[in-house]
Order: sequence, then structure tokens, then C-alpha cells
Amino acid sequence: MTEIRKPKPAATVILLRYAEANGFEVFLTRRPDAMPFLGGMYCYPGGAVIKDDCTPRMIERCSGLTPNQARQILGAHYSPAQAMSLWIAGVREVFEEVGVLLAVEESGAPLILDASRSKRLAEKHAALLTASISFFDLLESESLVCDLAALAHFSYWQTPAQVRMRFTTRFFIAPLPQGQTPLATSYEVAHSLWLTPDRALQRFGHNQLPMLFPTFAALRTLADYDTLESVLREFGVTT
Repeated sequence: MTEIRKPKPAATVILLRYAEANGFEVFLTRRPDAMPFLGGMYCYPGGAVIKDDCTPRMIERCSGLTPNQARQILGAHYSPAQAMSLWIAGVREVFEEVGVLLAVEESGAPLILDASRSKRLAEKHAALLTASISFFDLLESESLVCDLAALAHFSYWQTPAQVRMRFTTRFFIAPLPQGQTPLATSYEVAHSLWLTPDRALQRFGHNQLPMLFPTFAALRTLADYDTLESVLREFGVTT
């Protein structure tokens, strides 16, 4: 009998930005073919929750959401810390994978990326990927806190029981912070692009954009909205 593996908690972040012509675009990344999970597929930045995401010091280095509020959103089967860790994992993963930092100053002021800080963050991003520093260390060294108000819970998916690598994944949406640009490629990203939901669905229909159903379903939901403001208002994102 095949053992059914317990799924790991994970978080995925759907980044949104204004389209040049009209409406809004979604950021999609293509996983390298050799990746053991979702290899060759287009998806959104994300990954599994790690132990550091649940620590008291990491939770304290966040603003815009409390652990109890996170639990109210996700349900009582989570502890407050477990619920909060999914937002934190989303912030950490989107920075690790594509270099977008959803954070604010300790004072609550917006994150401003001047040339000096951009250089430092690029160096610390590289150090983070080699485990030379932790995400907490990076934030503390820059006097930053995770901006959890920038992420809104969007949907929930669980990998089928027959799949070897299983996750229970919370999807979040977040507007691309002003002045930031996602990395075009990284260790988990072979290729990336911005597309309107309608255009992405068209390319999927022509077999030009391979993706799993949760990715498609998110695009289909977002295609019902005409403007970025309407999406953010519907899901309660603070901008």
C-alpha cells in the first residue's frame, strides 16, 4: 500500500501591477525543468513554511497583521503563530525567488530603495540564498519589518494524495511595491513574464503557458476584475 504523505504548509504570492495600456498584469514565473516540484510549469513565487517563519522574534518583526487576526482569517485549526507564519513565508519566499521585498521601515514609513540600500539588499539576497544569513537577520540589519498588510489571502489548495511532494498552499495577492522590479531569473526561476489575466488564459489555451489548475483558477478569478483597484478592494489589500 502506498503511504499517503502529510502535506507541508506553503505560501504563494500573486504579484499584481498596472498594465501599460489598461487594467492590470500578473507576474508568472517558469520553474526550471529539473526542479522536482512543478518543473517546467508557470506558477507564482512561493514555497514551504520553514521553522524560522514561526518564531516569536520573526512574528514580532511584522506589521499590519496580528497572529490572532491571521488565525481568524485562516481558521481555528491553526494556532495564531502557525497562521501568521503563512504570511511571513509568503514575504520571505517572494524575496528569495524574485527579489521583491514586501516590507516597511520600523517606523511604518514606506520602504525607499536608494542606490545604497538596493546594493546592500542585493548582496544580502545572495547571502540569504547561501544560508549565510537568515531572513530575520536581513530585516533586522536594515531596520525593516514585514508588511503583512500588503498581502491578502486569496485562495487555498492542497496537492492530491497521489502526488509524492504534497503541500497545503495558501495563495495571497499583493501589489508590486513602488520602485521594485522582480528578478527575471533566479535559482528557482528559468523565465518570468507579466501578462494580463486574459492574455495568460489565451496563451494557456494555445498550449503556450503550461500550468497546473490552481494557477489557472487564480487567473480565471482575476480575469473577472477590470482594474487593479477593484481587485485590491475586493480582497482587502492595504495600499
